[in-house]
Order: sequence, then C-alpha cells, then structure tokens
Amino acid sequence: MSAPRDLSMVTVIIPCLDEEEAIGAVVRDVLAVGVGEVIVVDNGSRDRTAERAAEAGARVVSEPQRGYGRACAAGLAGVGPGCGIVCFLDGDGSDVPAFIPAIVAPVAAGEADFVMGSRILGRREPGSMTPQQIVAGRIAGVLLRLAYGVRFTDMSPLRAMQRERLAALGMSETTYGWNLEMQMRAAGAGLRCREIAVDHRCRRGGVSKVSGNLRAGLAAAFKITSTFLRLARSQRTFGAAPAGPASTLRNS
Repeated sequence: MSAPRDLSMVTVIIPCLDEEEAIGAVVRDVLAVGVGEVIVVDNGSRDRTAERAAEAGARVVSEPQRGYGRACAAGLAGVGPGCGIVCFLDGDGSDVPAFIPAIVAPVAAGEADFVMGSRILGRREPGSMTPQQIVAGRIAGVLLRLAYGVRFTDMSPLRAMQRERLAALGMSETTYGWNLEMQMRAAGAGLRCREIAVDHRCRRGGVSKVSGNLRAGLAAAFKITSTFLRLARSQRTFGAAPAGPASTLRNS
C-alpha cells in the first residue's frame, strides 16, 4: 500500500521521561515525514527534555505524575480538533519515524482500525531489544490469540489508530500496561487489527526505564501480566472461544 500523501490530520504523541539526549532529533525526524503536530508529554523529567522538545518544534504537555499510561492519556487529551489519527512512538530514538506513513496508511484508507509496527517482524539493530522483550512479545501474542483469536508478535510503542476509536476504547491503564491494554481492547471490540514490520534501533541516549534495569524490567513484566489477567477477566474472554469479528492482518 502506498503511503498517504497528506499526513496533516496525524498527531504523533511521544511520552517522555529524561530523554534530553534523543528527543530533539526524534521530534525533527517525525516532523520531517509531514505530520500535522507532535506532542511530547513530559512525564516529570529532571533534565531538559521539555526544553529540547519545544526547541525542535513539538508542543509540550506536562504530566508530572509518573506513569507511561498517564503520559499517553495526557497526550491524547491534548490533541487538537484537526486531528483524525493518533500515532504513538517512544522518545529515545529507538523507533524509526520514517515508518509512520506506512503505519498510518491502512487507518487513513479505512482498511484497518488499529495498526502496530512489529519490531519482531522487522530488522533490528543488534542490542536494540533484550531477550526479555522479545519473549514478552511472544508470550503476549500467544495469550492474545487464545483470548481473542488475533495474532500479534509484539507490544511495540509505534502504533496508530483513529482518534475517535481510541477515545471510545475506555483506556484506563496508567503504567507500562497501556500498550497491551490498547491491543486487548481493540481486539475485544472486534476492530480490524494489523501488524506491519518496522525497523528498530538502539536508543540514541539515556538509560532505558525498563530493559536497562532488571528490577524495573521485572516490575514492568508483572504489571503487563496483571493488566492482561485483569482485562481478560473483565471482558470474560480468557479461556473461552474468541468473541466478535476481530482479525489481524499482517504486512511484512
């Protein structure tokens, strides 16, 4: 599928915590693909993340209460009226903004409701993902297939969805479970889900809040697991036959 020529209706939300080394280049690279706006959510940084983001051309939203999900929600609440599609990616430079048009294209064309970039299916720079991250993505994929009948290989932060559809999902997770919750709620709502292979790089500065720290990584893994079990119970899907017309298409 060819990428849409007009990306002015796309707002890219970048949740950030202490990413002053990378965020300026990330914002500039995102703006270079032609999106309408970049919102950087400063999630209580102690460095110059907000300043660097604003200098590069982003609109900065402050969410001082820590939590990845809180930051994503704050960015979503701050999008302007001209936004039709919301795209997310991380601010550490590991996601490749050049793939944004490909992620947005199926949503803009009405061919998919939720599109996620799969780092597992794409080309990964050596060391860009830890073995724990790869295994976690595979495990989540198995659980999602059992619960909803959809196929995912990853929990990548690079993703796109129509603004109104995302707002209607009723997202509530405040920490690292946000990405998994979005996948579960999209599948549970019977939305058309698609994965597209994307490249992935090593972070361009700073220290990972999850993969670079064993304790934080274990905490994130626990939170993601508990999020899945909680949502699966509330949606009464785990262990039952998949309900609804949810489907996953895959482009490599």
